Amino acid sequence: MKPVLELLRNHSEPVYQITPSDTVFEALQRLADYEVGALVVMDQGRLVGVVSERDYTRKVALQGKNSRETSVADIMSRNVVSVTPETGTRACMALMSQKKIRHLPVLDGPKVLGMISIRDLMDDIIADHEQTIAQLTNYISS
Repeated sequence: MKPVLELLRNHSEPVYQITPSDTVFEALQRLADYEVGALVVMDQGRLVGVVSERDYTRKVALQGKNSRETSVADIMSRNVVSVTPETGTRACMALMSQKKIRHLPVLDGPKVLGMISIRDLMDDIIADHEQTIAQLTNYISS
């Protein structure tokens, strides 16, 4: 399969981010505004975590915390699993499945190039399958 950099080229949106000192409520607002499921957490230009809808539900809502008083630093996932631009989409899918995650930051050294989601990978797989089916149908018809 193709390198993840090709998927990022199809993304028109920027890397959506938040800081550790922002509140969870601010993170939820950004998730809703951008219609995404996760944000990278950046501190002075450095990736320090990822915060997702799953982090909110498990670490705030289920524990009865207040999202306006809880900081992103309190709930973010700190051990960030990431990939490089050269990582293949199939390897990304395997990694997401193994780690039970839905979002992967794409890093070129310390620089965050983007974030891919399980949806991005599924859309790519479906497009590949549709192309293969079209080619086979064309081959059979000729």
